[in-house]
Amino acid sequence: MASNETHLDGPSTRLGRGVKRAHPIVLNGLEDTAEEINSDYLCPVCLDLISEAHVTKCGHTFCHACLVCSIETDKRCPKCNFAIESVENIFPNHTVNQQILKQRRAVDLQTAFAKRHKSAALSELRNYLSFDSSCLSVSDISDLISILQEKRDQMENASKRNKYELMKDFLSELRKHKEEQLDTISRELKLITHDLSSVQTNLESVSPYSDSLVSCVPQGNSVPNSSGVLLNEILDADCPGTSNGSQDSRSPTEEGFNVPLFSQANPQTSTVDAKRKRMHLHFKELVERYFSMRVPGFSDSGVEEGEGSGLEQFGECISKFTQYSSMRPLATINYNCDMFHQSSNIASSIEFDKDSEFFAVAGLTRKIRIFDYGTVIRDTVDLHYPCSEMVCPSKISCVSWNNYMKHMLASSDYNGTVTVWDAFTAQRLHVFQEHEKRCWSVDFNRMDTKLVASGSDDHKVKLWSLDSERSLTCLEAKANVCCVQFNPASRYHLAFGSADHCVHYYDLRNLKEAVRVFKGHRKAVSYVKFISSEDIVSASTDSQLKIWNVNSAHCVRSLQGHTNEKNFVGLATDGEYVACGSENNSLYVYYKGLSKKLFSLKFDQRKWVLDPEQKEEESTEFVSAVCWRKGSNIIAAGNSKGIIKILQMV
Repeated sequence: MASNETHLDGPSTRLGRGVKRAHPIVLNGLEDTAEEINSDYLCPVCLDLISEAHVTKCGHTFCHACLVCSIETDKRCPKCNFAIESVENIFPNHTVNQQILKQRRAVDLQTAFAKRHKSAALSELRNYLSFDSSCLSVSDISDLISILQEKRDQMENASKRNKYELMKDFLSELRKHKEEQLDTISRELKLITHDLSSVQTNLESVSPYSDSLVSCVPQGNSVPNSSGVLLNEILDADCPGTSNGSQDSRSPTEEGFNVPLFSQANPQTSTVDAKRKRMHLHFKELVERYFSMRVPGFSDSGVEEGEGSGLEQFGECISKFTQYSSMRPLATINYNCDMFHQSSNIASSIEFDKDSEFFAVAGLTRKIRIFDYGTVIRDTVDLHYPCSEMVCPSKISCVSWNNYMKHMLASSDYNGTVTVWDAFTAQRLHVFQEHEKRCWSVDFNRMDTKLVASGSDDHKVKLWSLDSERSLTCLEAKANVCCVQFNPASRYHLAFGSADHCVHYYDLRNLKEAVRVFKGHRKAVSYVKFISSEDIVSASTDSQLKIWNVNSAHCVRSLQGHTNEKNFVGLATDGEYVACGSENNSLYVYYKGLSKKLFSLKFDQRKWVLDPEQKEEESTEFVSAVCWRKGSNIIAAGNSKGIIKILQMV
């Protein structure tokens, strides 16, 4: 309602016909009454009169456009946070629509009525003053002028009062918010002071050590394997120029095929100063992480509840986050040496065996190649030959090593076949052919080493046993299954990602219903990996990684920075860090406790030394496979040109 309609209340109205209050809404009460009636039909989202009223299952009514926008964004009712899966779960509210239509008509009639009476009253007053002024004396005109001046003063005072009332309400609310912020800041400052004192005490109790000694301690938790190669190799990598007291025999130019000469020229050390710089680069995110860990356990009295637990947890977080700052190549190999069929060279899967002595590379060349990790690292030649090779009838999508039988390797292919191989004799041990479409993923159970799971475009997850020629059971999904993995600490639990944008977590003892369905991705889920027995990380073509806890349906954290819109780009984790590929031909590394990337490494544009260098905008290459070497800070990654890099975090 126009605010200028309210000043008909006063002398000018009384000089007119003295309108009676027979109608429920009169001129001097028009605005207030309309607002009172309209408030019952205001949309809680846009705060305007509801348009195309729709009601949710929880009974709340909104504008159709406002409700659809809220569901697409949050999947929840904007008023009570009731979960709403899709716009199919909302319905037109015909009763409210009819009431709003009547209300609109009534308001239109009232507006027209007010305008008509206002116009008539003003016109009558003008006519009276123009043509019947002979009967008016000077005193009468003076009275009229004083009445109009009084009305003007009343309106000005009312306008000023409204202004100051609004200012008072605003400033009161602002002061309330600032007092709450001050109280929060005071509590946080008290907490920070307490933690700073605690850290200072712990720092004084720790004996100093030599930086030169620390600089030669291996990065990561690597352990020597049965071949005795790993210890010397990691010491060489972490302490350049030193190898058990002797000079490193390998020069910086002898890293392997297609590795830049400068990658070893400036090795970085994990000094306190370097870590402090990395900490300040991500200071804002670390602040949020600190308070999320510490504030919930801090009481108003300033006494900690569960003393030290959150602080130690944050200390572990900041230590892990600043431990590494980059990656350096240790070796580079070529998955396929065919220069003339580069489109089929995509490395779709890389996996280390149970002892991390060998790794398998498989892809669209229909070949599975087994490489000796120690030989690849030590060799100074540009070409690395596999120690074993298996040829498949179809393109290979995934491989998985058996966690108990070292020689056993499973593969899935585009024909829907699951094959179990003897990786060192290249013989087929088992062939399972029940999937009707392309099979994307295969995984060995770590607890029951004869149990295998596979997921396919035929909407099925099948379970196989090495003791049976037929599948043990089948889990029906509602969409294409893109990935499957067993819980590493359970025989009965597995997770799979699907084209329905969800991660499904099942107990194999009850296949009728999922234990959890994790919803939050906007596109198909391409990978699921277990960070621990209770935490899962998933990758999707919405360019996000999400971390879930099996005890809660809500996302713990989203990791963003890489680009992934249409390809399988690989995903791997060592329990603390998460590595994934990107469609800008780079490998990204995240720490599980923070949302932003730690660092990334871009693959070379050229596949061969003699190839002309591609321009950035012409490149369509992407990192297609990632694998973590168990118990170390070593990552193997391959891209769509078949280039495999062995990388070390430093």
